[in-house]
Amino acid sequence: MQLLLIGNGGREHALAWKLAQSPQVTRILVAPGNGGTETPAKCENRPVNVEDLDGLVALAQAEQIDLVVVGPEVPLVAGVVDRFQAAGIAAFGPTAAAARIEGSKAFSKEFMLRHNIPTGEAAIFSDFDEAMRYLRGVDDAPVIKADGLAAGKGVILPSGKLDAANVIQSILLDGKFGVAGQTVLLEERLEGPELSVLAFCDGKHAIMMPAAQDHKRAWDNDGGPNTGGMGAFAPAPLATPALMAQVEETILRPTLAGMAAEGMPFTGVLFMGLMITATGPKVIEYNCRFGDPEAQVILPLLESDLVEILLACVEGRLDQVTLGWREGAAVTVVMASAGYPVEYEVGIEITNIEAAEQLGCLVFHAGTKRLNGRLLTAGGRVLTVTSVGKNLGDARAQAYGGVHKIHFNNAQYRKDIGRKAVMG
Repeated sequence: MQLLLIGNGGREHALAWKLAQSPQVTRILVAPGNGGTETPAKCENRPVNVEDLDGLVALAQAEQIDLVVVGPEVPLVAGVVDRFQAAGIAAFGPTAAAARIEGSKAFSKEFMLRHNIPTGEAAIFSDFDEAMRYLRGVDDAPVIKADGLAAGKGVILPSGKLDAANVIQSILLDGKFGVAGQTVLLEERLEGPELSVLAFCDGKHAIMMPAAQDHKRAWDNDGGPNTGGMGAFAPAPLATPALMAQVEETILRPTLAGMAAEGMPFTGVLFMGLMITATGPKVIEYNCRFGDPEAQVILPLLESDLVEILLACVEGRLDQVTLGWREGAAVTVVMASAGYPVEYEVGIEITNIEAAEQLGCLVFHAGTKRLNGRLLTAGGRVLTVTSVGKNLGDARAQAYGGVHKIHFNNAQYRKDIGRKAVMG
């Protein structure tokens, strides 16, 4: 089989690494890829942007691609799967209609309320004055969310009501997130630990993956601004069999059934971002694809052939597949450019990745590029260093051992990924 993998981040490098292990695969084209996606066996990069839907379809047709795997949310929300389906090319991921579950937080919230899926209360506004009247009437500062896609930065937790007012102004009046911020959600603050639960879906059936916990804040001890994710670990000790059964019963199954009933069956990876509250798990957000860095910590635990799983999803026969998972645990640490997620330099040389790999780490590239034989930084999140161990403590120690081997000037990373879980 020949595959086309769309995307250029750490998630896509992890997917390329795992897909290349399948004996069914002869070649993987990655569009546009990064400095790491061209290195696994069978892989080569192609310079087609993830938003160039015409170019992606043309590439798949010219190269006689058998299966397309879509990594990021932007092309999914734009309808790239619909385009491949119209061209008669199998593609793993939801249609544009189903991808609205991530593409519009207002749609997602209203969907959950329609189907009695546990979530926080929220009010939705496009008018600044109406939003301010609502804010004056609540006791505490709400979580503020831009409705559309904002590269993982559209969720803001203001420090108080004055801060909340400034945030609402920056989004609705000043256009901080552009069209993604033409509508905002003001949502109640839920209390409890967060949990990422991902599931393979074929429209009717679903298989959950080991639950992960992400670290969204930029700095240690959950300080600093929200980011796309600074590290993760899996499986999360918080995710007991009883809790996972509750998630499946109250969230996953109703979500799949609701999507199908509304004429937009969900095929692909459904990401459920949950808050484990005193009254049970509640949905903070859905994503319509693998998380990043969750993919980098979950895929190394998967023993089964990923290609077979994706084909089963696309062909509607996921109920005939059994997944195998490795014993132990995995930890991934993101190495970012200094200043991320705000302003940062690019073009800084990266060295010593091989030394981390010799320790047993998997180093997935995110924001990197190769130029004249040198590996350079090319984004905010640069690398994700993953280790699998017999337990979280071993995996964490080895992952940080790898991080300490790799060098690029002023590399920024959290030093506490997984620490609370290890210490109990």
